[in-house]
Amino acid sequence: MADIQFKVENYLANSFVIVEGKKNANNFYIILKGKVKVAKENPVMSTEPYSILGPGDFFGVVSCMSAHARIESAVALENVSLISVEREKFGLLIQKNPTVAMKIIRFFSRQLRDFDQAITNLTFKNVATEDPSHLFNIGEYYVKKKVFNHAVYAYQKYLQYRPTGENRDTAIQRLQSMKAPLKSPEVGQRAGMNRKYRDNTMIFCEYEPGEELFIIQAGKVKITKIVNEEVLLAVLKQGDIFGEMAILDNKPRSASAITFGDVEVLAINKSNFESMVQAQPQLATRLIQLLSERIWTAYRQLENLMIHDPLGRIYDTLLIQLEKQKIRIEAKQPHNFEFGTKELINMVGLPPEKGDMYVVQLLEDKHFQLVEGKIVCTDILELEKNVQFFKKKSAMERKREASKNV
Repeated sequence: MADIQFKVENYLANSFVIVEGKKNANNFYIILKGKVKVAKENPVMSTEPYSILGPGDFFGVVSCMSAHARIESAVALENVSLISVEREKFGLLIQKNPTVAMKIIRFFSRQLRDFDQAITNLTFKNVATEDPSHLFNIGEYYVKKKVFNHAVYAYQKYLQYRPTGENRDTAIQRLQSMKAPLKSPEVGQRAGMNRKYRDNTMIFCEYEPGEELFIIQAGKVKITKIVNEEVLLAVLKQGDIFGEMAILDNKPRSASAITFGDVEVLAINKSNFESMVQAQPQLATRLIQLLSERIWTAYRQLENLMIHDPLGRIYDTLLIQLEKQKIRIEAKQPHNFEFGTKELINMVGLPPEKGDMYVVQLLEDKHFQLVEGKIVCTDILELEKNVQFFKKKSAMERKREASKNV
């Protein structure tokens, strides 16, 4: 692996390799020799305060592959030798050593699961939502909306995964009234790993157990979730990957995938996944980029939830939107957000009456104004400074609380 294509860097004991918050992270490291301590200034919930890594371990992948600022610092505990892998050469690394890709993907999968659990605990979301019993509720929703093909799919999957469930008889009656079979027939045309689906076909439904990830070969796919109403989360196009958590984790689907026009996909299951990664390094690269972005988003969400002051969380939510778009933060640089105060309060998860009070405080800040109902920041560097202030304040409050409890 220490091939001429990859640079080996040596660091003396106690020197910094990467620094939290540093932007333009274009590489990550694999340890050849020695030990490295990786830590965050203010660890988020569900992460260890620090970790000690040794030969074969890696660090800095999330920020490198998602092209975001570093989310941790790494210090050499002794003299170390590290392989530096640049983002553009990641595919080359996988070709030479596909096990590295699998190790990163499995590690990311565990990290995402931990982050999701922590976010659930902090926001008190209903933890029971991953039960396939809820497929019946999806069927009921689509019947009300008169979208009968999706309703049929959800009822059939409910009967498949909950054959003795409490809504079994109702699901059977619904399917009979729609003259649909009780067992789901094959949806789409199959030829090996290739699948073809007609317009407005459900590829999979939220709460359904999953065994495959999909890569879009042609067409578009909508990712939706029912939260009282059907919410459109994303529209994916050729080259995009979806459903990946099913083969990394044995959790039911967290959203539904519905075709938007005729679609062709490549379906990859657990058994052919590793061989695909070896045969097509670009698949692993794309998947690791996707997971890196997911982990970065979950990490920032946890950081946001750990800010005690709701006004601080409002500022940070705005900063996260800029970071997601990878906008350079510079002094006096304005930014027009594409949403108003109502959407902002929703994003932060505050009740409307409480949210309104903090939005008033936000608009008292001379760097913020409302223009035609949309939020405008006149200096995004000031926004970033405000977020740093609230993060430090919360960290100090946590330390005070911790010292009281000792």
